[in-house]
Amino acid sequence: MGVLDEVKKRAANLADGVKKFKNKKFMEATVAGCAMVAFADGSVKPEEKAKMAGFIQRNDALKIFDMSDVITAFEKFVKGFEFDLQIGKAEALKVISKISKNPEEAKMLVRVCCAVGTADGDFDEGEKRIVREICQELNLDPNEFGLEAAGPAPGSQEIKDKGSGIPDWMKKIGR
Repeated sequence: MGVLDEVKKRAANLADGVKKFKNKKFMEATVAGCAMVAFADGSVKPEEKAKMAGFIQRNDALKIFDMSDVITAFEKFVKGFEFDLQIGKAEALKVISKISKNPEEAKMLVRVCCAVGTADGDFDEGEKRIVREICQELNLDPNEFGLEAAGPAPGSQEIKDKGSGIPDWMKKIGR
């Protein structure tokens, strides 16, 4: 089987998986995750909103949802991030957490978020970090999705002495 055939097979499997979960709770959680990934760099510009809407319309796995519902939900989450990043993130994670009791839906949401992250051909570390946070909210192992955490930032040095009494947040130097 060629690479193109494998990509088509995975896209078909993703579409079939999302169709199985066609419900409002899953759609809202999926859009919340997509909005978080789109906002990974701190803002969603009008061009990015248009790109996200276009991606959803063209993507076989997402076009099963009513587009006006998807856009309304997406804009609601983005407005929450723009108002206050932490409040917006908390609202999105609250919606995402509603599917945490269904491992199949949770895993499908993470796969869709990964697909959105790779839509531009560059699934950068900021986007991966957001998807790892989504995995944590859903009680999923990010490594299952190829989202291993990056090592320390260049030029930083981790303090090795765990018994020093230094709080965890202070154990990073140069960050």
